[in-house]
Amino acid sequence: MKIAGSTDLPAAATWGRLQTFLAVYEAGSVRAAAETLHVTPPAVSAAIAALESALGTTLFSKAGRGIVPTDSGETFASYVRKLLGLLTEAAGAVREAGRGRLRVGTVATASEYVLPPLIASFAEEHPHVELSLSVLPRDELFSLAVDHAVDVVLAGRPPRGSGLLTRARRANRLVLVGRPGLRADPLTTTWLLTGQGSGTRDTTLSLLTRLQASPPLLTLGTSGAAVASARQGLGVTLVHEEAVRDQLDAGHLAQYSVQGTPVDRPWHLCTTAEPTAATRLFLRHVCDPELVGAAAFHTRHRPTG
Repeated sequence: MKIAGSTDLPAAATWGRLQTFLAVYEAGSVRAAAETLHVTPPAVSAAIAALESALGTTLFSKAGRGIVPTDSGETFASYVRKLLGLLTEAAGAVREAGRGRLRVGTVATASEYVLPPLIASFAEEHPHVELSLSVLPRDELFSLAVDHAVDVVLAGRPPRGSGLLTRARRANRLVLVGRPGLRADPLTTTWLLTGQGSGTRDTTLSLLTRLQASPPLLTLGTSGAAVASARQGLGVTLVHEEAVRDQLDAGHLAQYSVQGTPVDRPWHLCTTAEPTAATRLFLRHVCDPELVGAAAFHTRHRPTG
């Protein structure tokens, strides 16, 4: 018995067509995808039609002036991300480590205060490794890693059951800060939050739940915005100590204490179960104090995830 479309899919699912499908999926428009890919709209439509014919199903349906993925389209998208991610990973894996590709994903705070010296020294030591950087919320980064769209993630602990492993860690604390001279109980003043998907936000809300505290909450999106607002007296915020050390030392911010703070939240370097050669090279580099000094990570703990 022949399953409709199954025989033709390997031939139809070319790299270009899969990329086109994802472009349409993300843009919600054939015309927008065509502009992104620098091709004509008919070429995009033809690529989608070829995939739909091979699959024996419809991937998109009209919605107003745009299109939306069908249930089949949503399912197909999750596989396409993994396929393209694995192919890109494979291209880097077969190269020599020193001439491979390294795709790093990091949360915003780490991109500003943790990663720069590591990336700089690695690039100097291995100039032929092709580097790329994605700065996104923690949850998005872990999803990309699971889909093999990034090689290593610098963030907090990876979700249990994700299949991602912690390869190295570095000590890190979250401290509660606000404008100097705060007289009110920190648990009654406004707490300034980062945006949805932020690990710091989740930690803050968990801390308040444990303390059975219900202070006013104000979401400001980024850690930088929360810190700047705290400095102006708008409230207090839980933040990575490295991000505010200079402001604390200069007296522009003050550290406050509530039960459970400071919060230990080590930085984790996470990968899939089979990191590429370039990824392993990067991990060895950032765990070597002789190469990166005090910025070094350590591998004293077993891989977790």
